[in-house]
Amino acid sequence: MATVQASSARPLPLAGGPVARIRWDRVGRVAMLCLLVALLYLYVSAGVRIYSTYRQARADRATVAALEHEHVTLVHRHEALGRRNTVEGEARRLQMMKPGEQPYVIAGLPGH
Repeated sequence: MATVQASSARPLPLAGGPVARIRWDRVGRVAMLCLLVALLYLYVSAGVRIYSTYRQARADRATVAALEHEHVTLVHRHEALGRRNTVEGEARRLQMMKPGEQPYVIAGLPGH
């Protein structure tokens, strides 16, 4: 009986060409490179989102400050318009008069 010797770990060639061997060290390097690129992308995208949120918060704070200033102005205007003298003065400026008042028109004043 003939004994068949086991050859080394080399695969047998397929019909007509050399056998392509998998270089696991290169596969590992490519996988590590892909992982590094993915992690870098995640860090950069998180940084961009943080910066965007910071800018939006800054813009919102500026808007809130402007609205607070406008609110204070409107509160003062409301208080001023609530006084009787202010309302009457505005009405006189618009040439309004109280019921029963006699209007006078003075014409021909010099210098005006």
